Amino acid sequence: MGLQPPVIALTTGEPAGIGPELCARLARESLAARVVLIGDETLLAARGLRPGTAAVEHVPLAAPARPGRLDPANARYVLALLDRAAEGCMKGEFGAIVTAPVHKGVINDAGIAFTGHTEYLAERAGGAHPVMMLVGGGLRVALATTHLPLAEVPRAISRESLGATLRVIDHDLRKRFGIARPRILVAGLNPHAGEGGHLGREEIDTIAPAIEAARADGIAAEGPVPADTLFVPERLRGADCVLAMYHDQGLPVLKYASFGRGVNVTLGLPYVRTSVDHGTALELAGTGRADPGSLTEAVQLAIRLAQAA
Repeated sequence: MGLQPPVIALTTGEPAGIGPELCARLARESLAARVVLIGDETLLAARGLRPGTAAVEHVPLAAPARPGRLDPANARYVLALLDRAAEGCMKGEFGAIVTAPVHKGVINDAGIAFTGHTEYLAERAGGAHPVMMLVGGGLRVALATTHLPLAEVPRAISRESLGATLRVIDHDLRKRFGIARPRILVAGLNPHAGEGGHLGREEIDTIAPAIEAARADGIAAEGPVPADTLFVPERLRGADCVLAMYHDQGLPVLKYASFGRGVNVTLGLPYVRTSVDHGTALELAGTGRADPGSLTEAVQLAIRLAQAA
């Protein structure tokens, strides 16, 4: 008897954005899993979900949703979708979570402190150390810090946090991706990786010691490498992941290589979570022109990772 296909929870995201219609389109695809859409049934039907094409776990909207028009009244609805999916994963009902995009701004406008899926799900999992990694275009790029103003990045990087991040990357690449000994390239923070301390000391005082400690623990980490030359083919040859110090240091390269097909993976959780590499695209909501490619890739990767868990 073969293995049972995994059950994937698909949260349908910001109701004014493209998430609901992308989920409705994905429901028509043939997938090697049972996908359960978590969201408002009436909303999904209005955005194109055909009767009987997908299992839906109904969570009611707080207020009527119109394509392209954000409403803070629905912020708690969006979080309720994540809560249900996370609870289901922790109880073993679901093998993985895939998330359609949410709009951080409108959730904060509702008076709820929210920086992103990564941090929210980690808190729900009991304070796990989450690592955001995007996969696509032949690259894996993880982040040492996620959704922070650039001025706050240096203070957020410490030897301890980098060490924890490297351990999570090494562990999850081994366990979930089946890489026997992952090789991780670590970017510097400053131009030219600080140029021997003349352009900043973070590489000397923080990043290099964290790498040395990780290597002493058997983690194949290398760096700090100047970010402007890190992504050239010669550097990347044989590397399994790049660790960038901040969001816009690593993700522009990956999105250039794979936008519309990239997948966001949260490492460090007790379950598999993937997501799209784009936002809510309010200007496309309700038009039928949004590209479902990234969501399809996110579901397919979630299936593979759930099967390997």
